[in-house]
Amino acid sequence: MSPTPQQRRAARHGAGSSTSATRRGPSGGRKKPITVDAILDAAFGIVEREGYAALTMRRVATALETGPSSLYAHVVNKEDLDELLIGKLCAEIELPEPDPAHWRRQITDVCARLRDQYLRYPGISQAAFAAAPSNLDTLRVGEGMLAILLAGGVAPQAAAWAIDSLMLYVNAYSLEVSLANSRLDRAGDTSGGGWVVGRDELLRRFAALPDTFPQTKRYAGELTAGTVHDRFDFTIALMLDGLGAPDR
Repeated sequence: MSPTPQQRRAARHGAGSSTSATRRGPSGGRKKPITVDAILDAAFGIVEREGYAALTMRRVATALETGPSSLYAHVVNKEDLDELLIGKLCAEIELPEPDPAHWRRQITDVCARLRDQYLRYPGISQAAFAAAPSNLDTLRVGEGMLAILLAGGVAPQAAAWAIDSLMLYVNAYSLEVSLANSRLDRAGDTSGGGWVVGRDELLRRFAALPDTFPQTKRYAGELTAGTVHDRFDFTIALMLDGLGAPDR
């Protein structure tokens, strides 16, 4: 009897990513065997070139010159692939030893590292939405963040919910930046009337608003100031301020 998807997934977690499937057919001896690592490399390549929306099991199979059924000995389904991709990115994040004197900087740095990982692959943070973390590499990041917040004097319940909020913000921020960059790429950044505009154009549009928008017109400079990463740092700091933990 063939193993169930759950059994295949459990076996994969237990055996690691080195298990391979033998190629069949005339070209079998000339192609690299199918492994979890090969599947992930192909998936990352698709996302890097075309964005996360282009990623399907069929596209990965085509990139590996095989059929989708060959992938299922290693990856149960698209959701399982998503979990593996996010876990791979999280595995590359270095976590500091919690320092009560510098907990705010440490948690901000971890969030920034996660952001930068997601921005390498346009839209891939979508894979982290509405997913219960079970991959050990993903859980490792949550464990490290929890340790940092607790070391900083944040109450356990507040720390637990803060991790959810921080990761949700990082995911959403990364997705928005990826979408904006994608629109700029499609427009060639020359249309002027596209959905994504520069600060000068935005200031011009605010200045042209009717007087029923007095605050927007008056504070147009403040509303358009800073880089996207400036806003990222501001929002993380704002969230940490709400935890009520003492500064050390």
